[in-house]
Amino acid sequence: MLKLNHTDNSKTTILIRLMVGAVFLSEGIQKLLFPALQGSGRFEKIGLPLPEFSGNLVGTFEILCGVMVILGLLTRLASIPLIIIMLVAFATTKTEVYIEKGLWELLHGSRTDWAMLLGSIFLLLKGGGYWSLDNKLMTDGK
Repeated sequence: MLKLNHTDNSKTTILIRLMVGAVFLSEGIQKLLFPALQGSGRFEKIGLPLPEFSGNLVGTFEILCGVMVILGLLTRLASIPLIIIMLVAFATTKTEVYIEKGLWELLHGSRTDWAMLLGSIFLLLKGGGYWSLDNKLMTDGK
């Protein structure tokens, strides 16, 4: 069973953490700053229920989890909502692209989505790495 604060000692995990965390932090801030384009307006356009609520909820989770991932604080726990966000994003935005424009356009248009999904899955499996608060808390507790 995965311990949510456990991590390995990899010193390179910080690169994945910074990439994943910075992108989600930025996207979350944009959802709240520009709701018509990135948040509730976009959610309404793609047919998600309660677009104002869900846009703000997703934006808030992206900000909070993005910061947690950057800091390496409960990295595994923070990655779970990010994985869910990416799976919903794929289901709601990429299916239509595939149907209308085909596989190659889908792959081209989803490259960032794949990077965020796979990066988040990596963090769920590995934890925050050597340079993380998870590691600091884990080693201080010994």
